[in-house]
Amino acid sequence: MLPVLVTLFRLLLVLPTLYLLSEGEDLLAGLLVLLAGVSDWLDGEIARRNRWESRVGSLLDPFVDKVFVLSVLSYFLYTQRVGLAPFVLLLFRELSVSFLRSLSVERGYHMPASYLGKTKAFFEFLTILSLCFDYGPANLLLWTSVLLAYVSMYDYLIRYLSHR
Repeated sequence: MLPVLVTLFRLLLVLPTLYLLSEGEDLLAGLLVLLAGVSDWLDGEIARRNRWESRVGSLLDPFVDKVFVLSVLSYFLYTQRVGLAPFVLLLFRELSVSFLRSLSVERGYHMPASYLGKTKAFFEFLTILSLCFDYGPANLLLWTSVLLAYVSMYDYLIRYLSHR
């Protein structure tokens, strides 16, 4: 239960993060992004360590990650701090993988997050932190996230097709 609560806490961070960004409080927003990133690691760590892994948690966690990342990247798209192409590519990938996961659940196969998917999420959080703190190669991190997104999508597709 605790891992799911940590995941839901991350979901609750979306609106305050967007509010702080809209008020020009990028550093405070960055701290919330950092907190969200730590909570993403923490919920999985708590679940694995205590053997509290659940189907709800493994489905909720990637959903919340997508909501958080795409919401914050939407703000940066709106303020023209990220380009349309990488945003749309990430959006398409996230919707495609969600669809693929839905198909797998319908067929009785649970497809947990892969190492590649977790690495992609890590780079997305790094990208957002870089944008909030106006530090580092945010554009390079964003395109690295896009590359990892499509490599991991290929991995999910192969896993789905091999299970069928």
